[in-house]
Amino acid sequence: MDLVAPGIGTLRESPLHASLKAHFGAGARSEVAVAGYVIDLVRGDELVEIQTRGFSALRPKLNALLPNHQVRVVHPIPSHKWIVKVADTGEILSRRKSPKRGSTVDVFAELVSIPSALADPNFSLDIVLTHEDEVQRYDGKRGWRRRGWVVQERVLLELAGVTRIEQPADLWKLLPQSLPREFTTADLATGIGCQRRVAQQVAYCLRKLGLVESVGKRGNTIRYCRT
Repeated sequence: MDLVAPGIGTLRESPLHASLKAHFGAGARSEVAVAGYVIDLVRGDELVEIQTRGFSALRPKLNALLPNHQVRVVHPIPSHKWIVKVADTGEILSRRKSPKRGSTVDVFAELVSIPSALADPNFSLDIVLTHEDEVQRYDGKRGWRRRGWVVQERVLLELAGVTRIEQPADLWKLLPQSLPREFTTADLATGIGCQRRVAQQVAYCLRKLGLVESVGKRGNTIRYCRT
């Protein structure tokens, strides 16, 4: 499904955030004050927050809202991304496809900030796989990691799929079905095809939610077992 994204730099709200809000906002009220917070979308009794960045900033809002409200967080992950370098004039200098591909498993890097939220019956999460342009501008003072290029904004090109997480057990949908009952983070990394650090984040979230427990060690590595 192709979506038309806002023009670069024309809105105070980021293009990615605005596009997702428009897509998920059919029949909803926008920018509504609830319990001292401004909520992106309100549809009936459900509050919808579009969270394009880290989940740690959500903690105070979730603590205030979850006791009395249903909250759905919408989080985009780019499964395909194009790097677009632009000049200060707005002229596009280059556009190339990034070799990096995101997946739904990447959400665990954010869930480590709020793992207990998934245990709340009022919380749900939509993981949205996207195709995006990552717009970069040159700034020699800040962009040393990218040789002077810094990310200006993300622009939505297409929605590739949505996975709904409504309860802790739904997280198993994001992991390989071939995963044995007992496993280590090394097994997890191999099964997912991810770095060990990502597998450790997965294991942390599963343990905090009571989906696995530690049952000993294999060498110096903790063994986990599904509960």
